[in-house]
Amino acid sequence: MDTVKQDYPWEIQDVEPNLAGELAKYFRNEHKNYIRVGPKGYFFPQTFKDEAVNIYNMQIRASDVFVASYPRSGSTLTRELVWIVANDWDFEKSVTIPLVGRFMFLEFPTLVHPELIDRIMSETKEETKMNLIQMITQPGTTRLSNAASPRFIYTHLALSLLPPSLMETGKVVYVARDPRDVVVSFYHMNRLHRLLGYIGDMKTFWNFFMQNSIYWTPYFENVKEAWAMRHHTNMLFLFYEDMVQDLPSVIRRVASFLNKPCLEDKVARLTKHLSIDSFRKNKAVNYEIMDELGLLNDGEQPYIRKGKAGGWRDYFDEEMTQQAKKWIADNLRDTDLRFPTHK
Repeated sequence: MDTVKQDYPWEIQDVEPNLAGELAKYFRNEHKNYIRVGPKGYFFPQTFKDEAVNIYNMQIRASDVFVASYPRSGSTLTRELVWIVANDWDFEKSVTIPLVGRFMFLEFPTLVHPELIDRIMSETKEETKMNLIQMITQPGTTRLSNAASPRFIYTHLALSLLPPSLMETGKVVYVARDPRDVVVSFYHMNRLHRLLGYIGDMKTFWNFFMQNSIYWTPYFENVKEAWAMRHHTNMLFLFYEDMVQDLPSVIRRVASFLNKPCLEDKVARLTKHLSIDSFRKNKAVNYEIMDELGLLNDGEQPYIRKGKAGGWRDYFDEEMTQQAKKWIADNLRDTDLRFPTHK
């Protein structure tokens, strides 16, 4: 067992070699070793170990705004919504600066293996791209320490892995989504992203997901940590399904949470701005910069997909459907958390 430092409260265990070897068959990336963090066993590549203590001990500012979620739960939509409202409904600026430049992805550099950085750097001769790669792969805490306020920070880490002062000092918008839709969307993302490199089928990915052997799992522990804090003054807990069903109401809730005036013409404009058709056409949010930097695989589905609730039914066979039913029931047994269901 390997512990990072004495000022880090969680033990870090190396994942057993047999599982690492099994994952290597399906994930064609540079990561060969994995870890589980803390009593809940949050799953990461071993490179997370180097930054874990720095993330846990980073200084939180009163003006910090976090958007947190398990991956593919609606965080891209939520970040765009939060940033525009927090910046006094500045639609014009939002389309000129990529979302990745407006929201700092806290743990992203820990996912990028040094060998991949070297390979990408050798593939490009453009100085601008090389500088950008160097910037986005710097430790997140280093970049944030030099960032001007207010800072907008994006993370998939569970609250227990973030600074203990976060909830008392900054603001957190957490978004959750039906795990069946999450796993379908994350499956496609794992195929799309070069730093993930999944080559297997959906059912195999689903099994790894249920076994808590995909990045940031266990899924339910991540969500339940935030759900337990949903009544805190500095926490706004959202469901993606509610955004799909009634986005204007969610926009009003975000504006109230951020103490921003909320005129109905602004709400209507933002609702249109965040529609799936507008989102796909918006270069500031569809991660074209990742493609330009060589971080995406060719021929895969785009970063912004269908954005609908209930799309998992197109991917789950009867066996997976029954597995999911039991898995969800087992994990919700000790909580009043329930996911909205919309037709």
